[in-house]
Amino acid sequence: MRVIAGTARSLKLETIDSMDTRPTTDRIKETLFNMINPELAGCTFLDLFSGSGGIAIEALSRGADSAYLVEQNKKAVDCINRNLKFTHLDRKAVVIAGDAVSSIDRLERNGVQFDIVFMDPPYGRLLEQRVLMRLANSSVIDSDTTIIIESDLNTDYEYADKLGFEVYKVKKYKTNKHTFLYRRQI
Repeated sequence: MRVIAGTARSLKLETIDSMDTRPTTDRIKETLFNMINPELAGCTFLDLFSGSGGIAIEALSRGADSAYLVEQNKKAVDCINRNLKFTHLDRKAVVIAGDAVSSIDRLERNGVQFDIVFMDPPYGRLLEQRVLMRLANSSVIDSDTTIIIESDLNTDYEYADKLGFEVYKVKKYKTNKHTFLYRRQI
């Protein structure tokens, strides 16, 4: 896995061996960032279920002002910190060791608000639904925040409407997809 573009372009990132982390392939990462590139400059980026940190590092490399990386696996947190230091992006990043939902509580207490929220939870555990339930009334996002969820092709987001979210784009790949949502204005 490598950084595709920006200030850390072509740097190889470390990954960990784990059943719960699946680094996003370079091809899928490039497609994703081509879609969100206009939103990156100066943004505050939240990467939930960060794994090795590759998505947030790509965002920082391409111009995000800051990134918050949330991961509860200790080995993955150590890997994220090494990758941030290696890419010289550690000063723009905050790494939070903990689960996604309680980390949103912490971020809310600290008054942080995000322009882009990306999450790539372990598949098949409905963790994305728990996070969306928590984000539904959270001050860490607003109606301008782009929420992107990486999931398997079978993950259904019919419930999102009841939580106040609207799915506005779905990009399917061979084995997974990116679903783009925003919170409707209240």
